[in-house]
Amino acid sequence: MKAFKVMVLLAATGAFAAGCGKEAPNSTPDEKPQLHKAVPPHEGTPVPLGGDYNLELVRDGQEGKISAYVLDDDMEEFIRSSSSSITITVKLSGQTQTLVLGAVANPATGETVGDTSLFQGHADWLKTTSSFEGNLVSLTIRKATFSNIGFSFPRKGEN
Repeated sequence: MKAFKVMVLLAATGAFAAGCGKEAPNSTPDEKPQLHKAVPPHEGTPVPLGGDYNLELVRDGQEGKISAYVLDDDMEEFIRSSSSSITITVKLSGQTQTLVLGAVANPATGETVGDTSLFQGHADWLKTTSSFEGNLVSLTIRKATFSNIGFSFPRKGEN
């Protein structure tokens, strides 16, 4: 009788342990997995730079300013660049405008000119022009240089 009680106790313990695994996910077999979609952290316009980096452009129309943030491929981490400036050319009314964005130091993060993820530039036409076709002339990130990258601001399909 004692052996029977031990066997019942072992069986109950085994059944309890088997039920303590992870829960099955709440999905149906027909449900497709959700893909991670990179979202610009400042709600700006992303400019893809190869497969590893993005440049997020954010316009401040009141100030006539544009900020460019260097980000990783998922737009989650800021990536520092050794560039001291970024040059962007823009076609406006048949004229080519050159916009130079200077590197911005940030003592709070330890970023300096030549080691920063933020670039900013000003132009009066940014106060009245909310969309344009641009070309990133050149930007160095780590040991890679990205040149002549065309983009739409805002990106086609954005408002």
